[in-house]
Amino acid sequence: MGIFVFLPLVLPVTALPIVRLAEQHLHPRGAARLLTVVGGLLAVCSTLCLVLLMVVGTAQLPGNPLPDGWSDPEVRDAVPHEEYVGEISIGALLAVLIAWSLTLAGHFRVRRRAHRSLAGLPDDGEPAVLPDADPYAYALPGACGRRERVVVSTAMLGHLDAEERRVLIAHEQAHLAARHHRFLLLAQLAARANPLLSPLRDAVTYSAERWADEEAAREVGSRRTVARAVAKAALVTRRTPASGLVAFAEPGPVPRRVAALLAPEPPARSWPPTGTAAGLAAWVAAAGTAASALSSLTAAAALTAILVAATPL
Repeated sequence: MGIFVFLPLVLPVTALPIVRLAEQHLHPRGAARLLTVVGGLLAVCSTLCLVLLMVVGTAQLPGNPLPDGWSDPEVRDAVPHEEYVGEISIGALLAVLIAWSLTLAGHFRVRRRAHRSLAGLPDDGEPAVLPDADPYAYALPGACGRRERVVVSTAMLGHLDAEERRVLIAHEQAHLAARHHRFLLLAQLAARANPLLSPLRDAVTYSAERWADEEAAREVGSRRTVARAVAKAALVTRRTPASGLVAFAEPGPVPRRVAALLAPEPPARSWPPTGTAAGLAAWVAAAGTAASALSSLTAAAALTAILVAATPL
């Protein structure tokens, strides 16, 4: 397998240049999709790399839990890595699996808890208005047999005028229609698999918000009204919903969202023009993703060939 098996662990750095450039030069819909796909593929390759290194380590250890033939001296001699590499990979892979489990468990727990908080309200698909002095609004995906809902507090509605309320509802409905919670969950899982993908997770979150902003602007017919609603909601919002729920105004990207809404509508493209800085960064990210996938597949094929050849039938 050689050094190529380690490449997927570091190749995610090739995706970093596209993060901010995609936000600036692509339609938010295209940016969210592109960054989610790139991050997901790089995370899968990185995890496969750890699996391969774990197999390498266990193949070199007598009494490993794999088939008895894999601990044969012939197999251990054929695998070209030191024992400690596999042992470290076992710990790293366990850490990834635990992080994934906690992330998924937390995501679905929050959704179930949020749906339980709506008990007593009619499940008619209309926005759920909760009598709460704390201003908030978020998109709640379906769970536990209950349909997806837009949830908003009376305090949040009280801070917005009629047009801004239309913006809020349109924004959250756009999140639900495009299944943005899936984008965010995949981006979170990718970042758990490899910390180098954390910037992509943040960029996917921002792009999903901008995507919903653009849909809301199209719905109400005024980008300035959307910008005003986002800014006002951000000023009064004191807390954000738990992981997995997309809020109307979260701290961090709000000033950039407002600035983007006050600018002309972004071009409807999913790939930046060739010859631009954004185009070059996109091709670098694509090349890094392809190289990561090729390295993973090559290493897997090489290890499989070694084990099949050296393991007695």
